[in-house]
Amino acid sequence: MSLDALLDAALPHVAFDGWSPETFAAAVRDAEMTPEEARAIAPRGALDLAVAHHRRGDREMAEKLEQTDLSEMRFRDKVAIALRFRLESLGDREAVRRASTLFALPMHAPEGGRLVWETADHVWTALGDESRDGNWYSKRAILSGVWAATALYWLGDDSPDHVETNAFIDRRIEDVMRFEKLKGQLRQNPLTRPLMQMQDTVFGKMRAPSRRTDVPGMS
Repeated sequence: MSLDALLDAALPHVAFDGWSPETFAAAVRDAEMTPEEARAIAPRGALDLAVAHHRRGDREMAEKLEQTDLSEMRFRDKVAIALRFRLESLGDREAVRRASTLFALPMHAPEGGRLVWETADHVWTALGDESRDGNWYSKRAILSGVWAATALYWLGDDSPDHVETNAFIDRRIEDVMRFEKLKGQLRQNPLTRPLMQMQDTVFGKMRAPSRRTDVPGMS
């Protein structure tokens, strides 16, 4: 009995019933589990299945990145292909739409925000980000915004092979590159250099969270 098996059993029902108790009950039945077994795997029911669905996509993206030679790509292209791989792993659009609705609810919004942040963290980690100061947070915050906007755009994109979403990704990354260029210009400008130095001092004191390896199931 596994979470993946329960998730697979749930997905055909999500389009009709969303990530709901009805879907969870149907998944338990189809996976031939007892309610007790299913609750041991997913204590919060369908919410845990929606979370598992999102994290499955993150794993698939990371695996594709690991199997792809990125050495000759510009950095912006590496980020773009990571987001495209993540789009490919979204799967059924209705399941994603229903998840977006679920995580938009006030009681689940923090969970949804955390999942978007995790996706951004997976991208940066896969691309070899070694920052440990405030840049660790700013990179993930910016990419979280790009990914959230991209996923919403994808939900409404009916263009062949999602070419419009791919173009949207390129535009958003170009916006980020312009922002980074602007920061560099501000650091060179005598009038704004002191403000940027103050920002760098504050960010320099921040530290990325350590990754625990002494907890079962974490590495």
